[in-house]
Amino acid sequence: MEHLFLDCPVARAIWDYAGLAHLGEGLPRYTFPLFLKRLLGLIHQPNDFMAVVVVLWRIWRSRNWVVFEGKQFGFSALMRQFRQQYEEWVRLPVDRAPGGVQATPTHHETVRGHGVICMWDGAVRSGSHSVGGLVLLSPEREVLLVEGVQFPGIDDPLVVELVSLREAVLWCQSFGWEDITFEGDAKIIIDKINLRDARDSRLGAVLDEIIHIFAGNPGFSVRFVGRRSNRVAHLVARKALSLFPTMSRSFDYRTWLVSRV
Repeated sequence: MEHLFLDCPVARAIWDYAGLAHLGEGLPRYTFPLFLKRLLGLIHQPNDFMAVVVVLWRIWRSRNWVVFEGKQFGFSALMRQFRQQYEEWVRLPVDRAPGGVQATPTHHETVRGHGVICMWDGAVRSGSHSVGGLVLLSPEREVLLVEGVQFPGIDDPLVVELVSLREAVLWCQSFGWEDITFEGDAKIIIDKINLRDARDSRLGAVLDEIIHIFAGNPGFSVRFVGRRSNRVAHLVARKALSLFPTMSRSFDYRTWLVSRV
């Protein structure tokens, strides 16, 4: 661990690139757990804490790609991966559902997540405009919550579908719900999750992350539905795309969707 996370030239380069190298000066490096404990004790800014998490995650993921998948890449690729993931993670809401929607006691107490269906879909427009549409339905198919989520800088339709699912999963987790069926029309992604197959360089660490989430939440399941059956999430995604990039968080997606279906 000491070599992998601290002393390897690649590790040193990414710590320096993240602007964290100076915080580790003078800290004990002979045991990584002690180093990390002392380092976190020096950090007071949330973004610096997030940077440490991303540094460690990128080093670990990169090591696994090299060891298990035989991939090779240079420092520049690793720095780019760090920057992209850091910028993505620091934008994640804290103690809130994705997209700024808070879990309301009314929905949580009434439904409790049992038999809830979460539909998702992604939409992409040229110029790296991409969004996700998320819809929560009660067991009786009543529309509970609806949200559109922006994904700046992502232009791969399959990746957009994947990050839309991740937003949906995090959304439901933020409510504390444990019995959720996620429905979508991205069959490739759904098959990989159900088969626990994370071997896809195109989908990368996000697929691996979602598979682990499903593995740790036995009440979560994901199933394929056709575009026609996924129409409500598709409508929300298209509406969110039409509002991009000035999409207001105050837009009432639920009222708009109920008026359409």
